Amino acid sequence: MKLNDMQPAPGSKKVRLRVGRGASAGQGKTCGRGVKGQRARKGGYHKVGFEGGQMPLQRRLPKMGFRSAVKATRSEITLSTLAMLAGKSGGSVDLAAVKAASAVPASVLKVKIILSGKITTAVTVKGLGVTKGARAAIEAAGGKVE
Repeated sequence: MKLNDMQPAPGSKKVRLRVGRGASAGQGKTCGRGVKGQRARKGGYHKVGFEGGQMPLQRRLPKMGFRSAVKATRSEITLSTLAMLAGKSGGSVDLAAVKAASAVPASVLKVKIILSGKITTAVTVKGLGVTKGARAAIEAAGGKVE
């Protein structure tokens, strides 16, 4: 095969329809644009979503959704994660220790411990939020919350 022998596969290239070449060609006179109106004119079309001056659909529908800016600064950890961190940090866990262990993102300002998983080791929690159930589980394991 040579470069001058190469050609596209049969049927892969469709021949452009030549409009305005008479009635026998299939697209004569109005060239498939209908009769009069904005769409029949040269350069006469409008932006996507334009409804002739009527309030467009995207403006008629209510706005939806909300992304909280505060969400990026808050996080939570489970009791099982807390037990793991307590083993690494010697029984005392605070915000710096949680960030250092990469248990939460570095941008987090507040962390809350939730009741999920188990804890058997005594842990001292400093400066972290704690749910009622998590507090009871930490104190039952011999730890305390400050």
